[in-house]
Amino acid sequence: MGITRWLLRPAARLAAVHAAGQYNYFTHAATDGRATQERLLRRLVETHAHTRFGRDHGLAAVRSYDDFRAAVPIRDYEQLRPYLQAVYEGDAEAMFPRGTAILMFAITSGTTGQPKCIPITRQSLEDYRRGWNVFGYKLLCDHPDAWLRPILQVSSPAVESYSPTGIPCGAISGMLGQVQKRIVRRMYVAPPAVTNIADPQAKYYTLMRLAMPRDVALISTANPSTIIKLLMTAEHHIEGLLRDLRDGTLTPPGDVPAALVKSLPLRRHAQLVKRIEQGLARDGRLRAGHFWRLSSLMHWTGGTLGLYLPQVRQLTGGVPIRDVGLLASEGRFSVPFVDGTAAGVAEVTSSLFEFIPAEHEPAKEPMALPIHELEAGREYFLVVTNFSGLWRYHIQDRIRVTGWMGETPLIEFLSKGAHTASITGEKLTENQIVEAVAHAAASLGLPIQNFIAQGHFAELPYYHLSVQLQSDRLEQLAAAVDSALQKLNVEYAAKRFSGRLGPLRISSAPSDLFARAEQEFLARRGPRLEQYKPRYLLTDVVADRPPQ
Repeated sequence: MGITRWLLRPAARLAAVHAAGQYNYFTHAATDGRATQERLLRRLVETHAHTRFGRDHGLAAVRSYDDFRAAVPIRDYEQLRPYLQAVYEGDAEAMFPRGTAILMFAITSGTTGQPKCIPITRQSLEDYRRGWNVFGYKLLCDHPDAWLRPILQVSSPAVESYSPTGIPCGAISGMLGQVQKRIVRRMYVAPPAVTNIADPQAKYYTLMRLAMPRDVALISTANPSTIIKLLMTAEHHIEGLLRDLRDGTLTPPGDVPAALVKSLPLRRHAQLVKRIEQGLARDGRLRAGHFWRLSSLMHWTGGTLGLYLPQVRQLTGGVPIRDVGLLASEGRFSVPFVDGTAAGVAEVTSSLFEFIPAEHEPAKEPMALPIHELEAGREYFLVVTNFSGLWRYHIQDRIRVTGWMGETPLIEFLSKGAHTASITGEKLTENQIVEAVAHAAASLGLPIQNFIAQGHFAELPYYHLSVQLQSDRLEQLAAAVDSALQKLNVEYAAKRFSGRLGPLRISSAPSDLFARAEQEFLARRGPRLEQYKPRYLLTDVVADRPPQ
């Protein structure tokens, strides 16, 4: 053990005692999940009864779960937007008790061109931090060799813009990194300012320049494609990286503020350079094992993101992977306790959960079930109520119940809703693709009647658009649709900008493609053609070929 690790042991033990207490509290609460959820419902209702939302919905009269269901309808974000928009514009009492401080707005893509702005309060931030403490404590118990060793954490900026009243708007992951325990922040290989580097290649290069000389044990990021991008960036720029490591410099392929470069601990690492060169000569390409002794990777593994796992394992040497859980700007909804599965314990201490059976989801007023009425093996859509101003919020996540921890279900993410596709976390909706195509076709004067889009998993994932159109301007159309999608979906734009998602591709569809779709519908559903709704976005992902 190095001298730094030895000196940090007392502080680390105190932090571990605190995290152990939170872990024990959570596991006890999960064992009696039904009672935990009932207590949480009472607390939510009592706390918010006198907000404008509470008065509009008669929360003061709610005494039971049945009262709650009768008082508050299930809604999506757009239906809650009038209240949440009021909070964004400065009227916090629309959704929160008087005196509640809004610390930030977590920004994520919405179903329309307007992004979702999720209010983060002290309570919701504390709930998020507690979930990470529980997750991290169990991870370190299972991988003790990672204790007090460096962490490569990749997150987005905490501040990307400001609300009309000056409240920061950005990524909850960025803010969590800033408010993490001091002992944990000391383990991060890069300071928070690195998350603000605008150029993606420069950001990845800088992260690798700082991380490669460190004894990194853990890599933490939501999306596995980020780990691939980091290592591929390092391989593509290996000559520059080796030179920087040898000379104690930083010369990224893009702009990094000079003040930030000056503040970074850039030292010479001649022996590391020699070791990496030997590894390259031996293996023919860069591997994480040339410079790190990884203990675990932490990222999503559910849904289409499982497609990245073979390449991640190839680049990192088969390191154990712990799914970070079902978490979003809206909150943390599960805490995985074992490696190699997307399933985690439902986070019953911070969100009230309801579940719509997947087969009932299209209903106008879908039936929602509390946790104690679920069945293992069945699929549901998730509905949450929590301290971020979300009341019976249909988050559009399709999950499967895989088992139980006491009275609390283990849930795994399967996909976004029936009309949402996602390859790298962009959550592209059918109405976004429809609006983008309509805008692009109008701008180019092209008569498009039928089209369909589908995600393709390749070395650089992309969406493919099939259009019923013969024209020599298809590539112009593809570029225009791609541009429109970036304006409509902030996460699609971010993935395109960072190079994790390729440009939209296009082709002319066979003349009978859409007629055959109608015929197949009639064959399945009978002669009521008026019920036929053309599909413009396929949500399953086609794997072109495994990346090499």
